[in-house]
Amino acid sequence: MLDLLGTWGSRFMIDPRYAIRDSSDLLSPSLLVYPEIIRQNLQTMITMARGADRLRPHVKTHKMAEIVRLEESLGIRKHKCATIAEAEMIAAAGGGDVLLAYPLVGPNIDRYVHLVRGYRSTTFRATVDHPDSARALSQAAGGLDRPLRVLVDLDIGMGRTGIGAGDEADELYALIDRLPNLKADGLHAYDGHVRDSEPSARAAAARPGQRMVLETAERLRGRGLEVPRLVMGGTPTFPIHAALEEPGVECSPGTIILHDASYRDRFPDLRFASAALLLTRVVSRPRPDRLCLDLGHKAVAADPAGERARVLGLEDAKPVNHSEEHLVLETSRAGEYAIGQELFAIPTHVCPTVALHRRAYVIQDGRVAGQWEVTARDRVLGV
Repeated sequence: MLDLLGTWGSRFMIDPRYAIRDSSDLLSPSLLVYPEIIRQNLQTMITMARGADRLRPHVKTHKMAEIVRLEESLGIRKHKCATIAEAEMIAAAGGGDVLLAYPLVGPNIDRYVHLVRGYRSTTFRATVDHPDSARALSQAAGGLDRPLRVLVDLDIGMGRTGIGAGDEADELYALIDRLPNLKADGLHAYDGHVRDSEPSARAAAARPGQRMVLETAERLRGRGLEVPRLVMGGTPTFPIHAALEEPGVECSPGTIILHDASYRDRFPDLRFASAALLLTRVVSRPRPDRLCLDLGHKAVAADPAGERARVLGLEDAKPVNHSEEHLVLETSRAGEYAIGQELFAIPTHVCPTVALHRRAYVIQDGRVAGQWEVTARDRVLGV
């Protein structure tokens, strides 16, 4: 049990923003979210982007309708996602503009068209990186009364999806413009390979990709084609793309909405606060220098290698074993912790961690204010 200052005595001090007056009835392991910190992170994003209209945050980090509604209340009207379930969640939550930035293949093509048909007040956009994908979408959309808006996904260095900038990308864009039932709607480029900790080195690494996008847009416009939007980057390169003056740039950070230990350590220039924590308890002290917590990799993401969570007040602890239901830490302070004692941890990788939980406890003013469903953790919702 914590008092409002977040202490079990001075030895166990944590950040007062995370304190809970009484957490004794909360199940562990569990996910906690802090709406006021989320709001502050979103406000910082808007300031950095120089306006909410230049943001298209990625929902894959949080997967919660309540956060979509919070974004909309702050003027963020555009959203990015990776699954049809996430797209449906956004639309059902009142999101007016959804970009599904993931290749559509197989039955998902018809699922996507069905989704577009079902939410008429939402504008949907998709990405393609191959002519066959464009033709398949064109054929599937034949029964719609509005064209599908399609962005060309450019590979600017990551080598995961996308088409290389150049003649093939230009011709793909022109093909989309010609195909029935489609509307060429801009360019998408993700540079997740740019992860330099030092800001100037990160900016230098991101600029070649920026040039590829801007030069592609210039060539296409020179051919008389409309390129209304350039959706660029993720969290690490967010400040770099936000500084661009070109019209139509949309930045799509995701992780910093909730933030995590990995990004906090790697990118100290991104001054955001962790808004999602994990509640865990000591279940065993198998040795004098070890604590076993109920924070297995069914509750916190099993990637990356090494530390999977940062336990507040015990930052010097070293992980020695992580299995389905157990996290074993080595610390000389193990004897200070009682069996059943509650601890709070910041996940190293928050996005897949959130997906492990069906709902999150909402903490406001030091109290449990309810629960939020992690709606889009599922692959299939109503569509």
